[in-house]
Amino acid sequence: MNLPNKITVARIILIPIFIIVMLDPFSWGDVQFGSLALPIAHLIGACIFIFASVTDWVDGYIARKRNLVTNLGKFLDPLADKLLVSAALIMLVELGFAPAWMVIIIISREFAITGLRLLLAEAGEVSAAKMLGKIKMWAQVVAISALLLHNIPFEFIGLPFDMIALWVAVIFTVISGWDYFAKNKDVFKNSK
Repeated sequence: MNLPNKITVARIILIPIFIIVMLDPFSWGDVQFGSLALPIAHLIGACIFIFASVTDWVDGYIARKRNLVTNLGKFLDPLADKLLVSAALIMLVELGFAPAWMVIIIISREFAITGLRLLLAEAGEVSAAKMLGKIKMWAQVVAISALLLHNIPFEFIGLPFDMIALWVAVIFTVISGWDYFAKNKDVFKNSK
C-alpha cells in the first residue's frame, strides 16, 4: 500500500475516533470564548474533522505529484470522504445542530453518485471528481466545521455563518449531483 492510500486509510480510522470524541464520554467541560461556551469535546472533534478533511487534499496531491494513483486509491478516497462527511452530518443532527432534511439531501446525493459510479465502472468508465464535486466537498467541510465550532467567532457579530455555509453546501450538493447525472445520462440508455 502506497503513502497516499495509507493517508486515506488513516482518514477512515479517524472517523470512529471523531464520533467517540463528539459523544463526550469523558465530560471534559467547556472552553470559554467571551460569553460563549464551546464544549471541549466539540473543539477536539472539529480539529479531528478539519485535520481529516485536509488529508483528503494531501493524499490526492501526493498521488498525483509522485504518480502513485491506484485503483485502490480511486475507490478508497471518495469512500473516505463520504464516510467522514456522513458521520459528521449525522452527529450534527444527533446533537441538534443541523436540520435532518438538509443532511438527508446531502447523504442521498452521495449514495446516488456512488450508484452511478458503479454503473459507469461496469461500463468500463472511470469517473474522476469534477470541479463542482470538489467545490461541493469543500463547501460541506466549511459548513460542518462551522457547525462543530458552534459558529464561533461569527456568533459574536450575530452572523449565522454556519447555517449560511450549510445552505451553500446543500445548493452545491444538488447542483453537482444534477451535473454528474446530466453528464453521464448515457449509462441509462440501454436500461429497461
